[in-house]
Amino acid sequence: MVTVAVDAMGGDHAPHTEVAGAVDAVRSYDVKVILVGREDVLRRELARHGDVSSLPIEIVHASERITMEDSAAKALRNKKDSSVRVASRLVAEGRAQGLVSAGNTGAAMATAKIVQGMVPGVIRPALASAMPTMSGRYTVLMDVGANVDCTPKMLVQFAIMGEVYSRIILKTESPRVGLLSIGEEEHKGNELTRAVTPLLKGLPLNFVGNVEGRDLYSGAVDVIICDGFVGNVVLKTSEGLADAMRQMLTEALSATPARKLGYLLARPAFAEFKRRVDYYEPGGAPLLGVRGVCIICHGSSPPRALKNAIRVAAEYAAGGVNRQIEEELSRWNALQLAAKVD
Repeated sequence: MVTVAVDAMGGDHAPHTEVAGAVDAVRSYDVKVILVGREDVLRRELARHGDVSSLPIEIVHASERITMEDSAAKALRNKKDSSVRVASRLVAEGRAQGLVSAGNTGAAMATAKIVQGMVPGVIRPALASAMPTMSGRYTVLMDVGANVDCTPKMLVQFAIMGEVYSRIILKTESPRVGLLSIGEEEHKGNELTRAVTPLLKGLPLNFVGNVEGRDLYSGAVDVIICDGFVGNVVLKTSEGLADAMRQMLTEALSATPARKLGYLLARPAFAEFKRRVDYYEPGGAPLLGVRGVCIICHGSSPPRALKNAIRVAAEYAAGGVNRQIEEELSRWNALQLAAKVD
């Protein structure tokens, strides 16, 4: 049984959503959860879910909480007993295999990097996001915010890590990897995209070349690589568009009695549409490249998102994603060394 440590004090509605998500997760999956936070508060919250004494849930006390307003650097330096740091420490010590946090994203990333450490060979960890597509499968977009400024070698590593994640977690056979640019032609793009293209061509991956923004949702590729600045803008724009579409559809379908009747008849189809574009469905964004597992969720995540994040963390740990990443990076480094010798 995989054990996942949950930063139970990090989210906007903590600890309600974290505890509810954890209870749902252990009832649905073969996973143990360690809730990290103020013990008295967590025990009161757990009591709201009835008799949970038989469930594989443990509480580890942490006296401090990092807020969304806290500076990541100051929080890491000054709040040594924060819930996210204690949870990350449990992973580093081997008491848990994964960390899930809906708290301060910068603090969670910095904590995982410092406390859990990095997978050997990784220059910088990167955030991956599973984006829904018309094909019914997810496309992995990375980086979505961990690294604003990137080098070509960093993008190469993102491609390797994203390919491994898609293959193991999303069960994609021979994932197609694309580089996000302003045109499909190889000469288009900026200095970074043009510099990384020959490196990506040299990888033992199914690299398909440049892709455009519209390919994000078409399902034409399985992994899309970009720097964290571009990726975060794409991610936030996509989430905003999904929210706007849901609201506009609701307003349009309730404008007249006839439309309301039509909506009632088509309710199953609209429910499926909402599920497919719901960015809480994948649970959260894995921070690829750190030891152990680190899944970062939206601060406003509902219990369903925390439940899914715990599931993904368990699958990530059980699938040996980090071992695969380390092996692929070693292979790439060997190819680079051989090329220099030649």
